[in-house]
Amino acid sequence: MDFNTARRFVLAQTLMPVAGQTSFIDCLRQGKAPVPGQVTSLLLALKALSQALQNEPTIERSLGHALFILTYESRQLYLQGQQQQVEWPPLLDEDLTRIATAVRRIWADQAE
Repeated sequence: MDFNTARRFVLAQTLMPVAGQTSFIDCLRQGKAPVPGQVTSLLLALKALSQALQNEPTIERSLGHALFILTYESRQLYLQGQQQQVEWPPLLDEDLTRIATAVRRIWADQAE
C-alpha cells in the first residue's frame, strides 16, 4: 500500500467516511463491531504511513487528527461500550492496542 492510499484509507475510517460504507469509528460510535477486515486494513495502512513518514519533520493536520481518533476516541468508545454491556468481539481490545502501538511508532518516528 502506498502513502496516498494509506492516508485516504485512514481518513475514510475516521474523519471522511465514504458514502455507502461504514467507517471503523462509526461502527464503534454505534456500539457495533468493526467490519471484518477493517482492523487488518487499518494496521496495514498505518504500517505504510509509518514507513512513508520516516524522518519527516511534520504530519499534516487532518492525518494527525485521524491518528488521534484512532487511538484516543476508539479506546474511549470501547470502554464506554463495555460500561453499557456492549458485546465487543473478543480480540477488539488487543486490536485497539495494536492500532495505538502503530500510531505511537508514527509519532515517535520509529521503524517497525
